[in-house]
Amino acid sequence: MLIIDADPVKSKQDSVGDSNPSLASSSLQPQPPPTFEESIADHVLHFPQDDSLNFAQEGVEEPPAFAPYDAHFFTSRSGDTISHDSHLNDDGEALYRFLLSQASTPPTIILRCQGSHNETHTRMVHSHRNGHTEMKTEQYTERITDFDFCIDVGQHIFGEPTHWSYADSTPAYRGRMYQEVGISEEKRKAQKSERKAAKAWDIERTRRGFPPWIGSDYAWREDQPYVMQTNGVLRSSWTLRQWADDYCASRKYLKEFNYHKVAYGWNFEAVRVAAISVVNSTHYRGDLTVQFETSQNVVSVRSHNRLSRALSNRWIKFLLFLTLIYPFIWLFKRFHSRGGGRWDVCGGAYALKRVEQTTKQSAPDAHAESPFRDVFETVDATAQGSSLADPPGRRTKVVGMREGEWFRQWEGTIRRAVQNRMQDRQPLTIPDDHPVHQALVLDGY
Repeated sequence: MLIIDADPVKSKQDSVGDSNPSLASSSLQPQPPPTFEESIADHVLHFPQDDSLNFAQEGVEEPPAFAPYDAHFFTSRSGDTISHDSHLNDDGEALYRFLLSQASTPPTIILRCQGSHNETHTRMVHSHRNGHTEMKTEQYTERITDFDFCIDVGQHIFGEPTHWSYADSTPAYRGRMYQEVGISEEKRKAQKSERKAAKAWDIERTRRGFPPWIGSDYAWREDQPYVMQTNGVLRSSWTLRQWADDYCASRKYLKEFNYHKVAYGWNFEAVRVAAISVVNSTHYRGDLTVQFETSQNVVSVRSHNRLSRALSNRWIKFLLFLTLIYPFIWLFKRFHSRGGGRWDVCGGAYALKRVEQTTKQSAPDAHAESPFRDVFETVDATAQGSSLADPPGRRTKVVGMREGEWFRQWEGTIRRAVQNRMQDRQPLTIPDDHPVHQALVLDGY
């Protein structure tokens, strides 16, 4: 016996490789068949346990690890996000990802109530004439602020934003310093009548709280109630990514891409009128201002050259106005082929209330015990401008807080704030008659 206690696979290989057949045949003994692991040992591709390939052994350079790009930006006094990052001006994918990341932060919306009046006072003034001092009476007017407070409305925004863009037929800034309609080579300058109609509808749409993708050609008819649809939101033929690529492909010297954040769902004008009526119920007769104010609602990406950065500084821009330099810069932006360009065609929509159509539940009391009963209520036909019943197999529901429910909670707070002459720049987040958190955690409260 030439091989003692040898491995079965190794003995077979040694016997086959032996040049002496007689010696090989005499040395072989009946061996057991190899196991499954041994039979596939030469055919299995083994990877490292950390699931990473060893490129160094094969002489191939290892690819760099993927990491998200952190663009440089700053926040203006109004809360808008402004970036002059060079990479965002050259890479459409980086610009697209930057806009998506910034869209995760909703805009700030407040309802501000201000009341003031003028008071006329009399005072004694010393005057010198011919070396003599004289006293005379003078009247002056002083502006007195009676109350100034605001309520945080943006805290009721829910869900993810919906990315939208203007329809091809809607006048908008699409790469030049004037409004256009169409896309790519089909763009043309918008006519004055088109711009006027679009502006009027945009004001009306904002007052009524319609989503921004509803154009001026929308007909509010009884047989066409507005319902939020998750598909077909982007009205433009181009997506947000394509508009980002179009911006990055431009070689203009002073270009900017603006992403607008818009809140929708509430009838803002109706809420404003209701707040005015509450203030008037306190017999206040001063000058009253009630309006919605929005901040942190624009993400602006601008060119990365020095002139563009200087124009983003309001003090430098004011100095350019005083020295009469800015008018020449404006002429360069407006008329030069490599001057300026604006992209104001895309944005994000944030819902305060949304009307949706869903499949009806088989059980009529599926949501009877839900604490969010209003979320699943059928839309009131009068409020939605439709007297038609829901289509078979479908039901309409309201998702989010209704403006009437919100106003019912804040009506007393607004009245007491006016009567107490409240002045506070910090937005109110909860009504003054709402239990504090410390009381809610008490057992049996």
